[in-house]
Amino acid sequence: MTNTNAFDFTETVARYIAVWSITDPDDRAKAVSELWTADGAEFVEGKQFFGHAALTERVAEAHEAFVANGAYVASGGEDATCHDDVVVFTIRLDHAAGPAGDTAWSARVFLLLDAEGRVRADYQLTVQVLAAA
Repeated sequence: MTNTNAFDFTETVARYIAVWSITDPDDRAKAVSELWTADGAEFVEGKQFFGHAALTERVAEAHEAFVANGAYVASGGEDATCHDDVVVFTIRLDHAAGPAGDTAWSARVFLLLDAEGRVRADYQLTVQVLAAA
């Protein structure tokens, strides 16, 4: 696919996948502010998060619940595609232990980007539901 935008959408996808694994709270907050616009929003599982403060809290909660305890690794993005200011890809939580590529949860992510490649709106649509523990 040809990207006619001024930004590299694959870098945006890589930073999106990586933000969920950042352990240091200050580094995570900085990454959120660099990835999303100041008025950016995320829509996931019937919940909505608006602005850097809410997004930073959302990412921190997901990190603590799934990644910080070593149970899962955030991965994905290999199937990313872009059309104008819309980027679509799959994000996964893969089991940290066990066979490589053993996916516990996945979602299709639709990002609406600004001219610099920052996220204005982020929609996560679950494809594979996380099994109850």
